[in-house]
Amino acid sequence: MRRPITGEAPVAGRPGLIVADRPTPGSPPGTGTSRSRVLAGGIVSSLAGRMVGLAAPLLITPLAFRSLGAERYGLWMAVTSLTGMALFADFGLGNGLLTRLARLRGTGERQAAAREVSSAYALLGALSVLLMVVLVATLWWVPWPALLNATDPAVAGDARAVVLLCFGAFLVNIPLALIQRVQYAHQQVAQSNLWQAGGSLVSVALVYAAVTGGAGHVPVIAAAVLTVPAVNLANAVCYFAWQDRDLRPRRRHVRAAVARGLLRLGARFFLLSLLTSVVLNLDGFLISRVLGLPAAATYAVVLRMFALLTLFVTLVNLPLWPANGEALARGDLAWVRRVTRRMVCLSAGVVVLPGLALVPIGNDVLRLWVRAADLPPVSPTLFAGLAVWSVLLAVAAPLFMVQNSVGLLRPQFVGWTGCLLLAVPLKIVLATRVGLPGVALASAVTYGLTVLPAAVVGYRRVLAGGSSRPERATAAAAVVGS
Repeated sequence: MRRPITGEAPVAGRPGLIVADRPTPGSPPGTGTSRSRVLAGGIVSSLAGRMVGLAAPLLITPLAFRSLGAERYGLWMAVTSLTGMALFADFGLGNGLLTRLARLRGTGERQAAAREVSSAYALLGALSVLLMVVLVATLWWVPWPALLNATDPAVAGDARAVVLLCFGAFLVNIPLALIQRVQYAHQQVAQSNLWQAGGSLVSVALVYAAVTGGAGHVPVIAAAVLTVPAVNLANAVCYFAWQDRDLRPRRRHVRAAVARGLLRLGARFFLLSLLTSVVLNLDGFLISRVLGLPAAATYAVVLRMFALLTLFVTLVNLPLWPANGEALARGDLAWVRRVTRRMVCLSAGVVVLPGLALVPIGNDVLRLWVRAADLPPVSPTLFAGLAVWSVLLAVAAPLFMVQNSVGLLRPQFVGWTGCLLLAVPLKIVLATRVGLPGVALASAVTYGLTVLPAAVVGYRRVLAGGSSRPERATAAAAVVGS
């Protein structure tokens, strides 16, 4: 039987639900208005933080390139690309923790939230240590200089040190990055974004100091790659030591049942991420096979322009995830409906204007941006197809944030699987008959026929009270044994 923590009392008319009778760092906003203010602040800070995050590499690149030289800088970027392929290394546990913490925040289950946090850190901490042992054990066995094609003997001599630094920083950051999910779950998005933006600025300062101070090549790379885990560690220490001590990871709060629930929910998020990644990144391969590598390069350059629009959609809608979870846990369906409608209109409106503008002037923008003589003119139909596809992504994003907030992923699996099965043959056929515009049109048509309806169906299921059975089971596991 659960024992209430100090200062807690049952809510009248809702047996078994315990909330704190005085504000705590994790306590939810009292009204939809205050929740909306927090959400607006999170959106603004996400955009500002991303601008700083995008500016940091622009400042670091010339410094590092001049200091390291072309081959050693290329070695670093090659290793970085390998770590980028392992972005799903937390197996969805971060997303699972975000979903469950947001709902527990709405119900006031502070002790259950503490067990979720401790169990998540225990799981990812163990995974990080295991992978680090494997990395160190195989560091000299794997012929990294040959794999990375390091021809200069001096550069080849640094190859293993660079691999250890980049992969080591990545593995250490797997559990340390959980602090961002904890802060997002408690709608402290602005605070999390401030830490991340500060980390980007610190990285620039450290690289500048290493270069101007005459540090060696490896220390310059270390200054760039170790900043992220160091800032996440500092963020976690400050948060759990002073801001929210109740959620501080402790060994006694680790529960096998909670860990299993996180693994189940995280595995579903992990598989969904893999599926969407395949669907969204398959075009380059298909185009290279059907139309050749030059056509694939042209399509990739044009797609990069629209990627900025989809990045905006992601940044704007991500704070909705925890806000929806807390609102749904408190039964505030009216707020979810109202805000979702507004975010659909906002996301679509912001994408429509630049998307339509690129149809007539897209080639002019490309010439100014790329400045490559071998880039052929692009059909306006290609810009139009990608613009429609981007708008559909923008419309679906807020609907998916509602489903993610309760762990309802089955409609998304159905939609994305249907999109994959329908898009591949249609893109091949249209690429053969129409060319590059056919690929963009196929993307828009298949997304509109499969993924968008799945987003609508899942959204309606959530509002009808139909959260997925696996999530109800994991939520129950968080309460049992309290």
